[in-house]
Amino acid sequence: MIESIDDMPAGTIGFRASGEVTREDYRQVLEPALRAAVESGEVRMLYVVEADVELDGGALLEDAKTDLALGLGHVSAWKRTAVVTDLDWVRRAVRLFAWMAPGEVRVWGLDGLAEAREWLAG
Repeated sequence: MIESIDDMPAGTIGFRASGEVTREDYRQVLEPALRAAVESGEVRMLYVVEADVELDGGALLEDAKTDLALGLGHVSAWKRTAVVTDLDWVRRAVRLFAWMAPGEVRVWGLDGLAEAREWLAG
C-alpha cells in the first residue's frame, strides 16, 4: 500500500510504501498528489520504502507511466526527491538511475528520515 504522510513541511509531499503496492495505490494516492504538485510548479517529494514492500506487476507498469507523464513531461517542476529506506536493492536502484530523474535525488536509511525531510524543505 502507498499512503500519504500528512505531517510534511510546507511545500513538500510525502508517501510511505509498505506491504503489497498495487496499480490502484498509484492511481488513487500517488498520482493525484503528484499531479497537484506538478501543476503548482514545484515537486519536493519524500518517499519512504518500508522493509516489507512488494510491488506487483501492475504497480511497476503504473510507475513507469507516472514517470513518463509527470516526471519527464514536467522536468522543470521537480526540485528534490528524498528516498528513505533500509532496503539495499532500493538504495542501489535509486543511486543507479538518479541521473535520469529530474531534479536532485538523494537516499537515506530509515534512521535519516528527519534529515531527509529537512533537506527536502531547504
